[in-house]
Amino acid sequence: MIWLELPFAKFYHSIEWVGPRFALACQRSVKVVVFMALEVVSLLLCPEATRGTIHQDFVSLGAGHPASLSCSRSHDARMLQCEKEFHEAAKRNDVDEMEKLLKKVKVDAKNMRDQTALHFAAGSGQEDAVKLLLERKANVDKGDKYGMNPLLIAAWFGHLEVLKRLVNGGGRVSSQNKNGLNILHCAAQRGHVETVKYTLESLEDLGIEGKTNAEKTPYLLAAEYGQLAVLELLMDYKCAQDVSDGEKNTAIHLAAKSGHMLSLEHLLEKGPGRTLDFVNSQNANGNTALHLAAEGGHLECVRMLLDCEAICDINALNNESMNALHMAAKHGHEQIAKLLIDETIDINAISTKQASPLHLAVQNNYPIIVTFLVEAEANINLVDCRNQTALHIAAETGFQESADLLLAAGTDLTLLDKQKKSCLEVAARANQVNLVDMIIKADRYFTRRKQEEGNEESVLGAVTFRPDRRAETQHLRSVLWDLARDKLRPEEWQQLATHWKFTEAQIQAIQQQWEGKKTYKEHAHRMLLVWLHGVLEFNENPIKALYEGLVGIGRRDLADLMRRKAHEEHVAGKKCTVS
Repeated sequence: MIWLELPFAKFYHSIEWVGPRFALACQRSVKVVVFMALEVVSLLLCPEATRGTIHQDFVSLGAGHPASLSCSRSHDARMLQCEKEFHEAAKRNDVDEMEKLLKKVKVDAKNMRDQTALHFAAGSGQEDAVKLLLERKANVDKGDKYGMNPLLIAAWFGHLEVLKRLVNGGGRVSSQNKNGLNILHCAAQRGHVETVKYTLESLEDLGIEGKTNAEKTPYLLAAEYGQLAVLELLMDYKCAQDVSDGEKNTAIHLAAKSGHMLSLEHLLEKGPGRTLDFVNSQNANGNTALHLAAEGGHLECVRMLLDCEAICDINALNNESMNALHMAAKHGHEQIAKLLIDETIDINAISTKQASPLHLAVQNNYPIIVTFLVEAEANINLVDCRNQTALHIAAETGFQESADLLLAAGTDLTLLDKQKKSCLEVAARANQVNLVDMIIKADRYFTRRKQEEGNEESVLGAVTFRPDRRAETQHLRSVLWDLARDKLRPEEWQQLATHWKFTEAQIQAIQQQWEGKKTYKEHAHRMLLVWLHGVLEFNENPIKALYEGLVGIGRRDLADLMRRKAHEEHVAGKKCTVS
């Protein structure tokens, strides 16, 4: 078996959708049999190809058995055994075997993907096999089911001598695959400098400005795929640099989108990126290179664009009125978000859907970015097209970490969405029990703080409203659980809540979860934990406050019992600790 070395890293990301088995294959080996290389190329260049084919191929490869694929995928059941052997001989450059087999097979015998022996010989760079096939009048221009003929395949893999032989053998140099890629496009995309140079100097009919179906020139493909040497060569040959593809992406767009830092640097320093118009040019969606770099998570490209000689418009808006921070927040690129915030981007920019970066960070559950935005004093009370604040979204989705940040920052809890629902009502309707309790804790905390201190400022980093699981409060929580489960009568938890100044809306929100004869115990327990949070935050004695509350609703007997029980458990806990 003859193996073909493939630089998988260069096109791995282009076909990452084929699944985890392909990723495993790439990690285990950068060698595949020739027919597999052809299959990958065809899939890369022709999106209409089915995804299932390559996925099945890599089942065996991922398991560490690439050799088992040699016949299963390069041929189909309709091929004669001698035709299969003929293809295999072409792959391994076994000219003697090929000559024997040619006595009983057609030179252009093809497999189920319409690939002939010449396809495989060209793809593996087997000059002797190619020479023999040309002498036997093999069809040089025959494309496979994706339009890849032997010339295109040789150019794709950079087999220059094979390409020359095919051209001299009468191959049509202007051939294209089904996506409109010609020889120069293939070589440029794959970074084969010598093949590109040969094409420019010897195959003049192609032209340096030829476009694919997506209107991409070789120059744009080199930028998109990070082929710096080819990019420099094409620029030396005076290719047009003020070009864009069918989606109005310039070379700078494509390099930034793909995260090719060196290519982007070259374009910014020696190409069109030196001018303000190109750095800030917008594609069909209104995105600048900065938008695309931020969306793709390419930190160094973002930094490079912000630092370039031509002034990059950090606040440029795309067709959805989103800036680069929207992109970073939406996709969770934390370092990029921090960089953009530090560079004083507009943190309160509103999209066409009235969403701020904060809305998007919360919606997609990126609490670190939420932290950056809140600390930068983003407007936490902005509302989107549904009239929802970021906290409404957190309440609806149950994202506790983001909700806690927004609550501590002092989000206005009275704001209503288009359905006239507060954050508390949204959380209750969505059965987000923890969020309901967190919002009630925050509401009670800030209400009391305002009454006692006249202060409603942010307590970010100082107070949390999330469920309390601290070891030091375990004793108190145990006492409250015992009270709720075994001691309180059905209506008494509401009496206690009213005594402790819970609002009617807060009591209703607690009641909204769960129904049944004994659910009052759970409601009572939740109410008691919410109450405990406030007592502890304001440094009150919880046992004393509980005693006074029970006395206040006419249960002195229960108050005495709970005080005695709390004292006994506290003493027992101390003895246990000492022993």
